Amino acid sequence: MIRLYDILDAITGYNPNADCEPIKAAYRFADRSHQGQTRRSGEPYLVHPVEVAGILAQMRMDVPSIVAGILHDTVEDTVATLEEVEQLFGAEVRRLVDGVTKLGKIKFRTSEEKQAENFRKMIMAMAQDIRVILIKLADRLHNMRTLSYLAEPRRVDIAQETMDIYAPIANRLGIQQLKVELEDLAFRHIKPDVYQAIAEQVERERRERERFMEEVRTIVERKMHDVNITCEIKGRHKHLYSIYRKMEAQNIPFNEVHDLIAFRLIVSTLSQCYEALGVLHSLWKPVPGRFKDYIAMPKQNNYQSLHTTVVGPSGERCEFQIRTREMHDIAERWISAHWKYKEGRQIEDKDELKFKWVRQLLEWQRELNEPTEFLDTIKLDLFADDIYIFTPRGDLRELPRGSTPIDFAYEIHTDVGHSCVGARVNGKIVPIKNPLRSGDTVEILTGKVKRPNKDWMQFVRTSRAKAKIRQFLRQEERDQAEGIGRELLEKAGARYGWTANKLAKSDGMERYLQAHNYRDMPTLFVSIGYGKLSPEEVVVAVLPKEDLVEREPAKVSPIARMVQKITGRARPPVRISGISDMLVTFGKCCNPVPGDHIIGFVTRGRGVSIHVVDCPRILGSDPDRHVTVEWDTAAGVARVAKVKVTCVDRPGLLANMTEAITSIGVNITQATARTSSEQKAVNIFDLEIRDVTQLRHVIQSLEKVKGVIAVERLRT
Repeated sequence: MIRLYDILDAITGYNPNADCEPIKAAYRFADRSHQGQTRRSGEPYLVHPVEVAGILAQMRMDVPSIVAGILHDTVEDTVATLEEVEQLFGAEVRRLVDGVTKLGKIKFRTSEEKQAENFRKMIMAMAQDIRVILIKLADRLHNMRTLSYLAEPRRVDIAQETMDIYAPIANRLGIQQLKVELEDLAFRHIKPDVYQAIAEQVERERRERERFMEEVRTIVERKMHDVNITCEIKGRHKHLYSIYRKMEAQNIPFNEVHDLIAFRLIVSTLSQCYEALGVLHSLWKPVPGRFKDYIAMPKQNNYQSLHTTVVGPSGERCEFQIRTREMHDIAERWISAHWKYKEGRQIEDKDELKFKWVRQLLEWQRELNEPTEFLDTIKLDLFADDIYIFTPRGDLRELPRGSTPIDFAYEIHTDVGHSCVGARVNGKIVPIKNPLRSGDTVEILTGKVKRPNKDWMQFVRTSRAKAKIRQFLRQEERDQAEGIGRELLEKAGARYGWTANKLAKSDGMERYLQAHNYRDMPTLFVSIGYGKLSPEEVVVAVLPKEDLVEREPAKVSPIARMVQKITGRARPPVRISGISDMLVTFGKCCNPVPGDHIIGFVTRGRGVSIHVVDCPRILGSDPDRHVTVEWDTAAGVARVAKVKVTCVDRPGLLANMTEAITSIGVNITQATARTSSEQKAVNIFDLEIRDVTQLRHVIQSLEKVKGVIAVERLRT
């Protein structure tokens, strides 16, 4: 456990002139504020903020950042206020603490909304001061190190959020050591059995691989000395999550993962990077397609290095990263190596491009109101692997790998994307959904009419393109719904001699809009057009009683009778907020099961369609037609879930997998199996699942079966 004097020693080690008194004062303030509080581990709560400050000191952060790290939980978890923090430690520390503090005192409708709003606040704060996210990353790292004290469902949720958001942010900032640790810690809790199996395999082969690393190091050092290149060479094992990703991506077992070792070559000058590359390729044969020049084309976080993979001694694949000392400092000493604070803590001009993605996230949080869509956009943006595309004038644009001409068109301008009708790549006309490759020169062909196609959502890759297409389609659909709603209200009012315009101007309508939180008449029309509101209800509520000639008695709706006929009972398996007597269907695109986070979509004539909140189809739909739904646990309805199992092809394995499933009390309704030429088998099981917890137990049980390579849930 780190102590205060350890932090002070670390700070004075890299900043001898630092004023450490505010850090001591923050420690005393946090000690008083958290007095009597303990963590789930039983330790005093003060241990956590001190550990966070220690991580920040390892990152060579400034004094205000470390003070904020010590105080980051005081406002959220104690009676301390931001005003107190500002009075004692200044406005700068207050801004940092406020940026990190979660919105714990505000009530949200769903956990997704709460998570999205927390990220919105964090992004707005980090756009003003990047230190906010560094403090948050340090906070998350220590929480992940102590995650085992929480209950399993909570552990898995936090680990998944770390894998989806925080590890990619660390990667974007170039904090590789922190990114690697976050990924491995999250992997340990998301797939504990797989993690343990890989860890044991790596440990069994550690001594042999260390001997191999020493052999390679000796050969390379001798060869570099012969050509007068002074270098430092370091070997390391790849971290566990990167090994798992390779196994999963290539559908191979552990013993078929060859490049488990990576070497870093640190040389003196830029020219020596390329000289050393030539020496390595003369020593061993390079693996085709595995060379990347991040020196000529740095990553967005300013990472620079040459990457190559060669077939080394004994036919073993080895990855080499070649860089100068300055490049290594940027990659290893984290953001502090290339982030300089000016007075006022603004981004310097030369650093602006390095953090362009922060500005992009800020733009998305302003444009995207739907929580799940916002989180989906963040994940898409953070996980992107980049390619480099040229405009006809030679300007360079950076896009995620797999991007299409449509993505490129929206990168140029929204109007160019909306009116795109074709593309010329390297002088040749190509389909607009063709993936682009690094180095392509792309010319966008446009038409006079703006007409984005809904099918584009199936192949565009950039968050910008997805957001702009959604906006256009939603506005178009909203305009149609407004027209339909106006027409329906016109017909309903005509029964009593009132037009829609006359209804809109009545005193009763003004009161109705205020009482039901409708902004204006177009909003009301849209709600009627989407089927969320009955025009008859509106007319009856708005008109004076003396103008109502007749009022029809309430009847059981045809939809309600249909529900009873189809299901044999009045209660559907989900509860729908604000809407009764609705037919419920489940989206085949995402196949939700009880326990999934779900959302309802009001269809035209088919009741409410239920989807998981991150279903691509629901993310591309109009949020005005979304309704809050939740599983009715008392209904006791089982749903069919599909599970895909990739395994080695050996006799008896199918029986072992079947036993692993049925031993948990799960019924298999259908099973298919096929083999490949690589001595592997792919099995699809349709299972009657009570809830996601039972499904998770099935997956864990299958992962323990010897010979199973990967297990995943299929949504379709």
